Amino acid sequence: MAGVIAGLTPGAAYAKALTVCTEASPDGFDVVQFNSLVTTNASADVIFNGLVALDESNDKVVPALADKWDVSPDGLRYTFHLRAGVQFQKTDWFTPTRPLNADDVVFTFARMLDANQPWHKVSGPSGFPHAQSMNLPKLIKSIDKVDAQTVRFTLNEPNATFLPILTMGFASIYSAEYADQLLKANRTTDLNAKPIGTGPFMLRNYQKDAVIRYDVNPTYWGTKPAFDKLIYAITPDTAVRLQKIKTGECQIALSPKPQDVLAAKSDKKEKVSERPAFMTAFVALNTQHKPLDNPKVREAINMAFDRDTYVKAVFSGTATPAVNPYPAGTWSYAQDVKPYAHDIAAAKKLLADAGYPNGFATTIWTRPTGSVLNPDPKLSAELLQADLAKIGITAQVKIVEWGELIRSAKQGQHDLLFMGWAGDNGDPDNFLTPQFSCASVQSGINFARYCDATLDKLIADGRTTNDTAKRTADYEKAQKQIHDQALWIPLAYPTAAAILKPDVQGFTVSPFGRLNFAGVKLN
Repeated sequence: MAGVIAGLTPGAAYAKALTVCTEASPDGFDVVQFNSLVTTNASADVIFNGLVALDESNDKVVPALADKWDVSPDGLRYTFHLRAGVQFQKTDWFTPTRPLNADDVVFTFARMLDANQPWHKVSGPSGFPHAQSMNLPKLIKSIDKVDAQTVRFTLNEPNATFLPILTMGFASIYSAEYADQLLKANRTTDLNAKPIGTGPFMLRNYQKDAVIRYDVNPTYWGTKPAFDKLIYAITPDTAVRLQKIKTGECQIALSPKPQDVLAAKSDKKEKVSERPAFMTAFVALNTQHKPLDNPKVREAINMAFDRDTYVKAVFSGTATPAVNPYPAGTWSYAQDVKPYAHDIAAAKKLLADAGYPNGFATTIWTRPTGSVLNPDPKLSAELLQADLAKIGITAQVKIVEWGELIRSAKQGQHDLLFMGWAGDNGDPDNFLTPQFSCASVQSGINFARYCDATLDKLIADGRTTNDTAKRTADYEKAQKQIHDQALWIPLAYPTAAAILKPDVQGFTVSPFGRLNFAGVKLN
């Protein structure tokens, strides 16, 4: 793809451009292949649409490419009626000959679920991590084209999370016509490099680790953006993102350090948008690596870690210490589960009982640059390293570039991994299934790599009913088992924040980390 124009700062080429300082390069633009929020923000959030969307203000599933749907009384059949006249994007590399229809929906999901579908076999090494971790191949019995504008999903069992799942980025709808064109031309990698969607923005060009430029889609079916261009200035260093806001090179800076948020509130030269995030920062303990396969060792590590000091040092008091996989205040949050006490003596005894009286050597993996879920990765790793040394564990800190970190972690190469998870919707299952189900060990997103039949059944049973009380009972038991097995070191429930220039109106940070520029105006 073409690079940026030499000598131009990211916002300089266009008079009516919204420039956003983002923290990392996406893996690509074929969102179904990847699980990072950075990739979702660069693809699903701007280029694509799903059948349905999440209204974050009301925590409600609302129409998108499907303007209505019906659910059978037994909860097994979902019939979606597609919005008429929706056009796929016309770019330098593709000109559509027809509007969106049922063939596109069938292709999108068959690609992920049907091993005999030609595109399933050319997905790349990552496979389809979200579809696999959500166990969609087992859940969905069939997807049928009823007519040109109607698609029916038949499930093998009722599932309370099915509609919320369809609001996730990986459920974006692709053009079957474009995919056929690429397959015939043997250019399947273009689906990741030259995306085609129905969303408000079209990819213009991308230079890795530098900039992504988008044009507004002139045929967008929804409310068109109030500006002409969207630019992502990829700026891994949080200090540089802040500087670009101050100099006017960016109008929105994502994932600022907590200290920068506090400073922006004080000097009032910029604006701050913030809200409690539906996210959890954690350290995953790889239960497939010795001696981390021993629950006593994992418990000792939890007891050695000084979580309160960590939260104060890394989040400057802007986050809440974490206990369970998802934030307090979420329905089904297990109030009876208490954090491990910070107790060095007890931790040493557990290690001795486990057969490691002199400790052992291990590794701590983390990313090089900050994010909302880890504002200071180096400091975070060093704090954990120092705490583990107190109980005889020698830990080497490995700082790994974000894309490689994700790839390696999905392959299970890590020992202790600083990671975070952002739920795509308000359902607790959006944490439990991806992070703790057996299917998700296979897809690689379960970073603790823990598969247990009892835990797997609790999570699965919680999905099969709309009875909130029953789901809560299952999820509380699941959280207790996750805690008792010490699969994570739960770190913090952060606050999502962005720093804005005063002329930016209508932008609100999402508790789920998603990006929505529909209501943004530049004064």
